[in-house]
Amino acid sequence: MGKGYGQFCPVAKAAELICDRWTPLVLRELMNGSRHFNELAAGVPLMSRSLLTQRLRTLEDAKVIVSAPKPGGRGREYLLTAAGDAVRPIIEKLGMWSLCWTGGEINPDDIDDTYLSYTLRRILRSTVVGRDRVVLRIDFHGLKKSRVARRSWWLLVNADDVDVCLKDPGFEVAAVITADLTTYVRVYLGYVPLANALRSGQMRLEGPAHIVRKLPGWLLLDGSIRQGLGIDHAAAAEPAAKAPPRQRSTPLRDTASHAGS
Repeated sequence: MGKGYGQFCPVAKAAELICDRWTPLVLRELMNGSRHFNELAAGVPLMSRSLLTQRLRTLEDAKVIVSAPKPGGRGREYLLTAAGDAVRPIIEKLGMWSLCWTGGEINPDDIDDTYLSYTLRRILRSTVVGRDRVVLRIDFHGLKKSRVARRSWWLLVNADDVDVCLKDPGFEVAAVITADLTTYVRVYLGYVPLANALRSGQMRLEGPAHIVRKLPGWLLLDGSIRQGLGIDHAAAAEPAAKAPPRQRSTPLRDTASHAGS
């Protein structure tokens, strides 16, 4: 945890813990179902692994998360406690505040197809996994942070998970999404209607009609993100983990209401 604010105010004390640089994003990843270190690191690719280790240790010391050895493997598994789970609405509302009040300004340096592909994996886990098995290919162009101007990603939706590939896995592709990267992000965030992007040619959806009709819902290109990010009700595979008990303070009596009694 960084240097404190030197105030007993509950807002200050909460900010010291959950508003440290990168911590809200680490919490976002935990709330979206990431449990293992490499999964968390993939969700915050610009964060150093040593800093991620430090933030996880701080959250565990504060009993916001707990960790345990991974069953049958190396490394540890990280789970939110009840205290961590209670932060969900805060992280959700923080994101919704940004969508509503920051005016849709997106820095080109913030648009990265690698992070977007990771986001698409998470989205498809909630919208398609368990319902359909399908392979999608997304061809992005207009990449500004990459050494190449175009790049393709394959998303393999299986019965219980989604795999992301940079090379053709050799399976039949059900649909192809072609898009300018910045336009795709703006459609996903609800700043540009999908119909406008399709009409302008900045995006194309190709494939059998019954699949193409499903794509906006599968990939959340239908503006639904404006109704909520889903963080505050993301389904957890298990209930919140139990943290070691900490001593609770005795509530103060309302001395003003009893003055003179």
